[in-house]
Amino acid sequence: MNKTMLAAPLMGLLALGGCARVRYPDYYTLNLPGPIARGSRPISASVTVREFQAPQYLARGPIVYRPDTEEIAFYDYHRWAEDPRRSVTAVIVRELGHVFESASSYEGHEGSNFLLTGSLDRLEEVDRGSDVSVEVGLSAKLQNLRTGELLWSGTSSKTSKVEQRSIAGIVAEMSHDLSDAATELVSSMRIKVSQRLVSSR
Repeated sequence: MNKTMLAAPLMGLLALGGCARVRYPDYYTLNLPGPIARGSRPISASVTVREFQAPQYLARGPIVYRPDTEEIAFYDYHRWAEDPRRSVTAVIVRELGHVFESASSYEGHEGSNFLLTGSLDRLEEVDRGSDVSVEVGLSAKLQNLRTGELLWSGTSSKTSKVEQRSIAGIVAEMSHDLSDAATELVSSMRIKVSQRLVSSR
């Protein structure tokens, strides 16, 4: 077989390769509307919020789904535009601004009365046969920076069936449930801290 005969199929393969469609990932953001928790009067104290932690698999970038209870999988072309840990931290800081006189992100400096630390424990699609749902979970604790005392700790989780069978529908349900979970978490903290401060007077 001569070089000309070899070149013909090779050029054909290169032409096909050149026409191959390149697929790029789609990016999504969590929409966490406020207000989450508001009160009539803010607590006379300041709080800083350390960036929420998360299991490593939730911080990799791709949106997570579970084909079954024991298996964790990742969408190849559906990713978070922003690290979900930052999204959750930002909304908690924002809403704590309605609970305390001052709320800010933790930057390693002293001066605040309290420090809130937390974790995004669940944020995933769960498939059970033909049913598709989302599961979200948050946990947090509040520490008195001056005394080291743990003032409050709590968890909140939500599970909801997804009606709109699309990635956009799944993300929308995650956003809704995460907002509700944060509502419960911040409300629980406010009630507990208010009671502790009143009893200590």
